[in-house]
Amino acid sequence: MTAYAIARLNTETPHAEVVEYIERIPGTFEPYGGRFLVHGTVHEVKEGNWPGAVVMIGFPGIAEARAWWDSDTYQEIAPLRYRHMPADIVLVEGVPAGYDSAATANALRESLTATATATAAE
Repeated sequence: MTAYAIARLNTETPHAEVVEYIERIPGTFEPYGGRFLVHGTVHEVKEGNWPGAVVMIGFPGIAEARAWWDSDTYQEIAPLRYRHMPADIVLVEGVPAGYDSAATANALRESLTATATATAAE
């Protein structure tokens, strides 16, 4: 199941180390099947507040995403970015093929009904 590394980068003044990081990062995730899905593009905020830049890297699975993040090659270059551009970064697993949000909604509805019934019985 596909997994993603998603970053919201707090934009700072450009720095030579950030440029080096951008040059080197593909070499850290490509061995794990990773590829840029979003990088250096403008995003449009529709709700809430999302300052900075968005980066998304796709991986074949969560194991590959974790292995990339924990790899010596990525950890070696990570300070080049975080010293100059703090970020919020998550690894997240995608949904399986054929995912049905209606089934998820039904399970939530059943859980809410069971909770309401239990509360009324007390």
